[in-house]
Amino acid sequence: MNRTGLLIALGLALIIGLLFGMFPELDLKLAALFYDPATTSFPLKQSWLAAIARDGAMWIAWALALPALGAIVVKLVRPDRPMFMPARAAVFLLLTILLSAVVLTNLTFKSHWGRPRPVVVTEFNGPWEFVPWWDPRGACGRNCSFFSGEGATAFWTYAPAALTPPAWRAVAYTAATLFGIVTSVLRMAFGGHFFTDVAAAGLVSFFVIWLAHGWLYRWPSTRKSDAEIEARLARLARPWNRRTRRARQPG
Repeated sequence: MNRTGLLIALGLALIIGLLFGMFPELDLKLAALFYDPATTSFPLKQSWLAAIARDGAMWIAWALALPALGAIVVKLVRPDRPMFMPARAAVFLLLTILLSAVVLTNLTFKSHWGRPRPVVVTEFNGPWEFVPWWDPRGACGRNCSFFSGEGATAFWTYAPAALTPPAWRAVAYTAATLFGIVTSVLRMAFGGHFFTDVAAAGLVSFFVIWLAHGWLYRWPSTRKSDAEIEARLARLARPWNRRTRRARQPG
């Protein structure tokens, strides 16, 4: 999560945004690679093996976040006990997956950006008109195409990769990149997303993780120690725990 990575991500965002903004038909050409005109369908969508791979990718990503969720929940329930994983790591992992995979995708863009998915546009035997990535005025009403929630979840694996020991970090980043790409290609192959949907997902996840990592780990003005964050979680939990204890007391 250094400045070089940020510059690369910003460069990719600029290139992809401008290229597919000026030539939106590129999205259709890439989606057509997975479309079969003879059956008027995206054949891989019917593959049970591909469906297992898609679901498995999401299970893997959320399994990586589960220890962080557990550590914070246990701390809130029992603030007197030390956390079983570093507090900063727990907050970093849980915060970034919630922002990238839930808040910014499903609760924000996908609910208000009406871009139809490839499987429902007229070019692929669907009822709705194709719109480029930058246009929110498509016919989709909810759970729309831009941007990919599953792609964002897969690329979120940059977060645990950022916490690996320095000697393994390059390998971890490479694995996270490949994991995100494979998952995103599957979404394209199912007709669920255009290239710009999954590209935006990967870039948004990276930017969220880069900012959160800087806030918690790199920037002297905002970073806190594990002990400080754990103490804040304990203070947050105490009012709730006092109310709970009072409620349990016999009248």
